[in-house]
Amino acid sequence: MIARVRAGDPEAYAELVRAHTGIALRAAAVLGAGADAEDVVQQAFVKAYCALGRFKEGSAFKPWLLSIVANETRNTVRTAARQRTLAGREAAFAEAEPLIPESADPAVAAVEIERRTALQSALEKLSEEHRLVVTYRYLLEMDESETAQALGWPRGTVKSRLNRALRRLEKLLPDFEPRKGGDERE
Repeated sequence: MIARVRAGDPEAYAELVRAHTGIALRAAAVLGAGADAEDVVQQAFVKAYCALGRFKEGSAFKPWLLSIVANETRNTVRTAARQRTLAGREAAFAEAEPLIPESADPAVAAVEIERRTALQSALEKLSEEHRLVVTYRYLLEMDESETAQALGWPRGTVKSRLNRALRRLEKLLPDFEPRKGGDERE
């Protein structure tokens, strides 16, 4: 696909944008862009297009794009000189992807909302590095190598920071039970 874009095929980049807009919006929202998430993502796609000459042949596009989204989110938050509240981030995250299907049992839905709120609150208490690694690995469902590529860290650094972040989350959420289906830690 990248080769088609580099060869001047405008539809090829449009396909990349369509394929990655959802995850880019979720990343921007979770990383704090709030209401500015769409603007951040649009700017990230423009920057990615302009930087395609520096894209390494054979690399995965998604982690590369998400690192640009993360940088744009940081820049937007800094430039705006305002800190998003937990409620604003949760609302933006909820808009990016429905959290609970409408058909869900209200009691189950209430517990799920409580769990997400507790998790988001605990994530806010982590250092930026730990919050980023948990967000990329679990909330954005990237594998270890994609997370390493997106963050520009060696794989071993991703493993160690993720391990420390998960241990910290366990302390912050002592009564938090993982969803059925097993623990995702490696």
